[in-house]
Amino acid sequence: MSEATSSINQSLCPLCGKVNQCAMEIEKVTGEKQPACWCVGMDFSVDLLAKLPLEAQGKACICANCASNKAQALDT
Repeated sequence: MSEATSSINQSLCPLCGKVNQCAMEIEKVTGEKQPACWCVGMDFSVDLLAKLPLEAQGKACICANCASNKAQALDT
């Protein structure tokens, strides 16, 4: 595991730094089965994903607030 990967807190949104409430990460940490994550039904645009820091891409989930705020901003 690289140093960049190990420094990413997967429970925090890489855009705002707040808890992302990722059910998959919660299940991995607690070992307790979780319902499907809210993000499963979300459509993340290429533009939104491009805003992620390179070191966090594919490693930490965007929170629901950033996802919905960014989606609304992209629609306008």
